[in-house]
Amino acid sequence: MDRNHYRFRSLWSLPAPAEPVYRALERIEDYPHWWPQVREVTRLDATCGLVRIRSVLPYGLTTTLRETRRDPSAGVLETRLSGDLDGWARWTVTPAGPGTALARYDQEVDVRRPLLRRLALPGRPLFHANHALMMRAGRRGLAAHLEAV
Repeated sequence: MDRNHYRFRSLWSLPAPAEPVYRALERIEDYPHWWPQVREVTRLDATCGLVRIRSVLPYGLTTTLRETRRDPSAGVLETRLSGDLDGWARWTVTPAGPGTALARYDQEVDVRRPLLRRLALPGRPLFHANHALMMRAGRRGLAAHLEAV
């Protein structure tokens, strides 16, 4: 496997029904309000946006997200990523019980940023930990956001 290729999966148990969770996740321009590591989102058109993220490690990533699937009945949001990260990401939101939902995040990307490519081997465990911390903060932020609305 290419050392610059990453697969991630996160499961978020959230204190809200699936429909409001899905609605919150489809409004990517609101992510910076509840997800601290999503620093900026600039809509380029109705299905595309530029996203700037930065987590614990001292580097930021800029990626263009282009919507490839939006299926509210299946609870699926999928995007194509290009820029510092090249690949795809998918949210799948399902009911998990009365008043709760499970949001599953799957991502498969190749790192394109030159510095990160050079640090791929020694930095891989740090990159995975950085991603896990970012996802943990995102789940907490979304849970708080859902409780507030």
